[in-house]
Amino acid sequence: MILSTLDWSFVIGFFIISLGIGIWSAKSGNKDAEDFFTAKGKMPWWLLGVSMVATTFSTDTPNLVTDIVRRNGVSGNWAWWAFLLTGMLTVFVYARLWKKSGVVTDVEFYELRYSGKIARFLRGFRAIYLGLIFNVMIMATVSLAAIKIGGVLLGLSPIQTVLIAGTVTVIYSSLGGLKGVLITDFLQFFLSIAGAFIAAFVALQHPKVNGLSNLLAHENVADKLDLFPSPSNPEVFVMLFLIPLLVQWWSVWYPGAEPGGGGYIAQRMFAAKNEDHSIKAVLFFNAAHYALRPWPWIIVALCSLVVFPDLDSFRTAFPHAESIINNDLGYPAMLTFIPSGLLGIVVTSLIAAYMSTISTHLNWGASYIVNDYYKRFMKPDASQKEMLNVGRIITVVLMVLTMIFALLLDNALGAFQILLQIGAGTGLIFILRWFWWRINAASELSAMLVSFLVAIYFNLIHEALGFAPLADWVQLLLGVGITTVTWITVSFISAPTSMTTLVNFINQVNPGGPGWKSIVAKAKKEGLVLTAEPQKWKVPVGILSMIVGTVGIYSFLMGTGLYIYGRHLTASLLMTVAAGCGFALKKLWVKLN
Repeated sequence: MILSTLDWSFVIGFFIISLGIGIWSAKSGNKDAEDFFTAKGKMPWWLLGVSMVATTFSTDTPNLVTDIVRRNGVSGNWAWWAFLLTGMLTVFVYARLWKKSGVVTDVEFYELRYSGKIARFLRGFRAIYLGLIFNVMIMATVSLAAIKIGGVLLGLSPIQTVLIAGTVTVIYSSLGGLKGVLITDFLQFFLSIAGAFIAAFVALQHPKVNGLSNLLAHENVADKLDLFPSPSNPEVFVMLFLIPLLVQWWSVWYPGAEPGGGGYIAQRMFAAKNEDHSIKAVLFFNAAHYALRPWPWIIVALCSLVVFPDLDSFRTAFPHAESIINNDLGYPAMLTFIPSGLLGIVVTSLIAAYMSTISTHLNWGASYIVNDYYKRFMKPDASQKEMLNVGRIITVVLMVLTMIFALLLDNALGAFQILLQIGAGTGLIFILRWFWWRINAASELSAMLVSFLVAIYFNLIHEALGFAPLADWVQLLLGVGITTVTWITVSFISAPTSMTTLVNFINQVNPGGPGWKSIVAKAKKEGLVLTAEPQKWKVPVGILSMIVGTVGIYSFLMGTGLYIYGRHLTASLLMTVAAGCGFALKKLWVKLN
């Protein structure tokens, strides 16, 4: 691909604007660490919501969707569509609780909710593991996708790709802090949406595709269009639909869809003006992420099946790209047909997607290392100004490590898959720890340890012992079952969290519910001060809102697909359901507030 002067002007112009936002944010604020990591908790819901959407559209997202569609059809996307349940639970149950907690990071929560040395260990360990090790590996994976796109579209070497995009990103991230990230995300969101729609439009105009109606009738696509896996193939139906909807969403720790909220989603909630803005931000994110964005990517993926029906067709078209040939190449391969001018917008949108994800992870990871390790364990008396400077240094260090690992990722990918599974099976703890006092630091530590050992066993030991390989969904069920039984057992046999900590948690967050009644009664008996006023438990209404919201967004998602398929009557019925759910949520919102 050769970009024209007009194309390059889009790319260079975006770099200049991003750097300008970083410099402006540094001059207009960021005088201390609180501003750098939480924007002083003064951000509006729409800016935070758009930022979350921009962050979750990373460079590898359309590649992943293309890979799924080419292998398993449109219905294969239930592997990630199921995480809407997690997101809606966060909206209506946990967003308010996180904002009331008053913590700077979700890792700080460990010492708010638990007590003793083990709570301090968990906070420090998770800060380094999530902020440094896990975070760098995630960013390296995103950078690998950028390397593929840079190689196919721009003819850049891997080193050139990570140096150019990484350098610009780290400059505005280290200068602008969270405020700079949020404002840049706002611009990146609209670029990303525009780029996705342009890519879908051009893909449909390809001579081999020849429009939407011919695409849907093409033999390479006909068996890929189902919105739900067919029960006639039980193994596929269970793996792609039942397991994600029944187990995966609440049991697996997944960045951006953590059970109970967490990670950079929690960071955005901490930055909200108040609890109401926190809820609205996460609601907008989930609606836009699941209902608005998928179909342009899916259309490009389906078109790629017509133009590049198999991997050999990729090898013929890109003879110098043998090392990166896979189904996920379908998306960048289709982008090569975009004409000059429009190509610059699309390339800029992909760069924006990369920078949005990386900048969020840089700021999020630095917040852990500075707030939950440096300030907590290394230098408790560090001033806000000193923490700000350390945060900027850590941001640069994280980016440098990301560049290095991105270039070595082919050798580190196996290790990353194991690291990714460390949290599998721990999700139920993140959901219940707010509402059941008996969960303690030992519960979380045992769950982390056991889930890690189970992952090691299935990845490295099981087949080495001569046992037949197990399907991924069977491994997931066994891992979740073993981990859950372990942490529940540990919860009952280990020493409980101290009464002082539990009472302070109630006074700060006031989660309510039957899981805290015995502690409230005991506190009153012992004469401990309870400042939290008794109130009606809102979780039942929150769960009802979660169900209604989930049905509404799924109806909109499926309705959009059916309109594209030309099944207008069924699509209209689903859109009516979506509208009805929106009306019901408006009524439920009053009860929640």
